[in-house]
Amino acid sequence: MSSYYEFDATDAFTTGALGEPGQRTFVLQVRAEGQRITIKCEKEQVAAMSEYLRKLLADAPDVSQRPIKDAMQLSMPVVPEFVLGTVGLAYDSISDRLVIQLDEIDIASDDENDIEDNDQQDLSRIRANITRGQAAAFCEHADGVIASGRPTCVFCGRPINKDGHSCPRMN
Repeated sequence: MSSYYEFDATDAFTTGALGEPGQRTFVLQVRAEGQRITIKCEKEQVAAMSEYLRKLLADAPDVSQRPIKDAMQLSMPVVPEFVLGTVGLAYDSISDRLVIQLDEIDIASDDENDIEDNDQQDLSRIRANITRGQAAAFCEHADGVIASGRPTCVFCGRPINKDGHSCPRMN
């Protein structure tokens, strides 16, 4: 079942990871107008969003006000509405807001014969406007969430499990 949400003002836009390092599930969460929407995503999507938001913020006026740290924590219970597919990010200079669009992944067949069926598939979407302060806080919080995973091997760059790992460069 698809859903469409559009929020002109967002109370919180955050990310988090559930589970143990190496087994974590990443989520994004939007809280606005008394609703909480959680979207399952990949760690790389969180990192890419943070990187791109930083680029948008570099071209916007300086950020002076940020949400309190507690606002960046996930609100429980965390039950994902859908799995994240495409992401759209833009800065609206008229409203001085960053516009974030999160679309559900389209898992329909890529077969050319199914193009008509794909167009008819109804996918969920969230469009939320956030302040520059919320975007800056998201970036800082996302960095912490990503870094709290498994440490990276200095030789090969792969993650190190609790019991170590087989480093191809240390053979």
